[in-house]
Amino acid sequence: MRFRAKIVDLACLNHFSRVINTIAKLAKTCTLRLTVSKLYFILSDKVANGGVSMWCELCQGNFFDEFQMEGVAAEHNEIYLELVPENLSRALKTAQSAKAVKIKLTNKHCPCLRVAVELPSLSSSSRIVTHDIPVGVIPRRLWNDFREPRVPDFDVSIYLPVLKTMKSVVERMKNLSNSIVIEANLSGEMNLKIETDLVSVATHFKDLGNPPWASEDGCQSSDQGRDLESMAEARIDIKKLQQLLAGQQVNPTKALCNIVSKRVVHFILLHEDVSLQYFIPALA
Repeated sequence: MRFRAKIVDLACLNHFSRVINTIAKLAKTCTLRLTVSKLYFILSDKVANGGVSMWCELCQGNFFDEFQMEGVAAEHNEIYLELVPENLSRALKTAQSAKAVKIKLTNKHCPCLRVAVELPSLSSSSRIVTHDIPVGVIPRRLWNDFREPRVPDFDVSIYLPVLKTMKSVVERMKNLSNSIVIEANLSGEMNLKIETDLVSVATHFKDLGNPPWASEDGCQSSDQGRDLESMAEARIDIKKLQQLLAGQQVNPTKALCNIVSKRVVHFILLHEDVSLQYFIPALA
């Protein structure tokens, strides 16, 4: 099992750093899945147990100048590692003006991701700062726990308003309540609401637009025959929503959410070369 990669382009490095920062804000520990063409950061708290789950996918070719890996076996050419993304984020913070960053899977005393940052120096020799990030190697028999989550059969899918606006609304509401109701319909309308014994506050967004989801057989998905005005809603933990909005350092070109009434809210944030899915289960 081998893995080594190198980033030389500073713009790619900073972009990669921002993605890792975002993930570090969403997950204390996560699984890094490496394949020949992609990297995945996966958090699979079982939604059934009230945990959020996350699936973030990056095309390695858009970030790395060199990328070599050999998986656990020829027919299973993948590597699954458990890591603390905050450690990786911290290591990359030292690389703001680096000439190059190399990442390598090593196994001295325990398995580690070694991040070697080559910094520019005034003399002819360059300075290299090395960080060893402990990782756990996830055995093949557990890989099935980390499969891509299915897009749930939603009642409504809607584009999100500008995330900055949404974030400031949610931050103000967070001081008033622990939960927030997200509701939306197929006419591009979405409301964020909190209701407590003392106060009820709602923010309305309109003209957001609904994504044209097509199902496998070419006809529209579950919104067929649904009343365009009727709202699908889910009450979720406001801190988990705020975490998602506050962690955003990758400005998505598209952001949408799918609501399965009273069950789950599924967020999808798309950037040219990164996609992030985040599932927040509804509160009872």
